[in-house]
Amino acid sequence: MTKIAIQGIGGRMGQALCRLIEARSDCQVVAGVDLRANPAAQPPVYESLEAMSEQPDVLIDFSSPAATAKAVGWCAEHKVPCVICTTGLDETTERALVQLSQHVAVFKSANMSMGINLLIELARTAVQMLGEDYDIEIIEKHHHNKVDAPSGTALMIADEINDAANGAYHYVYDRHAVRQPRDKHEIGLHAVRGGSIVGEHEVLLCGPDEVISLGHSAASREVFANGAVNAAVFLAGKGPGLYSMKDMMRHE
Repeated sequence: MTKIAIQGIGGRMGQALCRLIEARSDCQVVAGVDLRANPAAQPPVYESLEAMSEQPDVLIDFSSPAATAKAVGWCAEHKVPCVICTTGLDETTERALVQLSQHVAVFKSANMSMGINLLIELARTAVQMLGEDYDIEIIEKHHHNKVDAPSGTALMIADEINDAANGAYHYVYDRHAVRQPRDKHEIGLHAVRGGSIVGEHEVLLCGPDEVISLGHSAASREVFANGAVNAAVFLAGKGPGLYSMKDMMRHE
């Protein structure tokens, strides 16, 4: 039985995690962290990780960049593996997570959906097969409350494509000031914000007389929550290292 603590338990993703974990027999939520603390609740909810008396096997972080930065130090001090689902982290926190992974297991992905990670593998294969004759554009759509743009997932897709092409591409985020033909080494990234869109990502490979489209659409937040729970169970008992969805997909 994997004992899980959730930072951000009061948010929509935190509540989705609780619902999924309650239906499983291989893990349980032992504590949560949220600004609206309620230590008498079941599971107990604390205002900070430092106030938490329970010792979880894994911490799932679905919070904010500032809260994630604080969690790094706590996980290092208490030797607790962590699943980091928060996006928009600054370079300092990213470096701190890499350093943390030298001492405990760290699972990090900008998107916890199995489908998105399959999309990435398909995009990598397509780029390697098609080469530079196909222009690459990435379009992402999210709800109007999402702050970071482009999304962490869109950047992850672009980075993986660029890695598959040996770093041949640079990113263009806004074309309104560009008055020149498109460079074949561009990857265009476009963000749409509106309504209650959970998350949609599309990779367009535009070649001579044809367009190949690879897409993924999330119907609910449960798809991300389910991936995070699976990651937590996967991570429990793992040695130090920086793990990703690729590791979990290979394991399965």
